[in-house]
Amino acid sequence: SEYDTIGTCVKAALVYLGTTLIKLVCLATFLQVSDNDNFDPYQELLKAFIGFIDVAGLYFALTQLTHRNISQNHKFQAIGLGWAFADSLLHRLAPLWVGAKGLEFTWDYLLQGLESNANLVLTVSLAALGSLMWLRKNKPKTLVPIIYASAGVLATMPSII
Repeated sequence: SEYDTIGTCVKAALVYLGTTLIKLVCLATFLQVSDNDNFDPYQELLKAFIGFIDVAGLYFALTQLTHRNISQNHKFQAIGLGWAFADSLLHRLAPLWVGAKGLEFTWDYLLQGLESNANLVLTVSLAALGSLMWLRKNKPKTLVPIIYASAGVLATMPSII
């Protein structure tokens, strides 16, 4: 196509795979597995900070990757879509593939689809906020704290839920 959005989606998916690998290594290295279900604020704060690896990956995908003939609007949409597609492929394909071959219907697969759609909205909105933060030069000064606060909430949301 004239905007090369498919190439941008593939690059974003590869960046997502890299950030997921880094997150897995960080989670396995720094988090402790406890036998009891006590709330540990240090562990929860560490999970939230590890969640910011996604923000760093989106920053890399938005600013450092070379994008051929693509506008800013198409760039964040393509990166958000590629990121969400890789997330769905990585987390939901195997359970759906194995479970769909069963004889009886369960609502879990419908809920996984709804969760995947909600994750798509979350990812594209985080990519849009990243595009506003890092790519747009003429931001209104009054909206800058709101943009950064929204990005912080969206980045830590998966570790809260």
